Amino acid sequence: MMSAEDTQQENNDEGYFFKYAPLYQFYIFCTYNRFTMFIMNPVCLAVSFLCALLTALYLNGKKAVRLSLVFLLPMILLIVLVNPIFNHEGMTILTYFPWDNPLTLESIVYGIASAFLLSSTVLWFSSFNAVITSDKVVFLFGRIMPSLSLVISMALRFVPRFSAQMKLVRNAQHTIGRDINEGTLFQRIRNAVKILSIMITWSLENAIETADSMKSRGHGLKGRTSYSLYKFDKRDAFMLCTILFTGLVLMILLFTNAIKFRYYPSIKGDLFTVQSVIFYIFYTFLMLIPLSVNIGEGIKWKHMQSKI
Repeated sequence: MMSAEDTQQENNDEGYFFKYAPLYQFYIFCTYNRFTMFIMNPVCLAVSFLCALLTALYLNGKKAVRLSLVFLLPMILLIVLVNPIFNHEGMTILTYFPWDNPLTLESIVYGIASAFLLSSTVLWFSSFNAVITSDKVVFLFGRIMPSLSLVISMALRFVPRFSAQMKLVRNAQHTIGRDINEGTLFQRIRNAVKILSIMITWSLENAIETADSMKSRGHGLKGRTSYSLYKFDKRDAFMLCTILFTGLVLMILLFTNAIKFRYYPSIKGDLFTVQSVIFYIFYTFLMLIPLSVNIGEGIKWKHMQSKI
């Protein structure tokens, strides 16, 4: 029998946001990416990046976020450096390149903004990948697009399984002296080809086993029922209505040019007006919902536990 401490630890490890309905989770992350990719206001980009980073840290852990940042940093630097080289728009000329093209302040600032946009989008997608599992994909799209949802679900499962199997094969080959990092160039190529051959064989065998398993379970037969673990309850409806209302307020403010900002031909925009501050408040509230849910439910759980 599990103790209260064990139950609390299990809830903390899983995360309270994971327990909401897949429809709500899918919609909120689609909303985040839609706003992040189409709003280039500097304050909104900063808010989205910070909220995406905090959410990814909470849902994925420090190690996963560190790997994502290691992948992102070269791309960020590339965007910041490449944009001024190829984009010469802007009125504020800082200097000239040796090939007589101008280096403008606007192109540098736009490159930095684009880098923040890319980073925020990748971090939101990493959180999306942690929350929306393959089972939830099948649940969401199984009846509408059964074949496509199955392919997406299998692809999401195949990548981590392939990585784990690759690690096992590399360790096994290393123990028998076939490491791809040791020996001459020819030996390393031969060892790499051997590992590739093993992985291709494993992938084909895994595909055959999956097909046989699906056939034995009656996949594709008419009238076949399925068991679902997910339910859309009042809590999910309340949170979905909250997101819809917040999104509606943000869209109305967007149509009134509350956060109008431009980078070309000159940097221009009032970042802090009454309307823009209201927009930032609603925008921050929207972006912090998953983190707030986890923290709020955690505090509620500790309060209930203290009464036991």
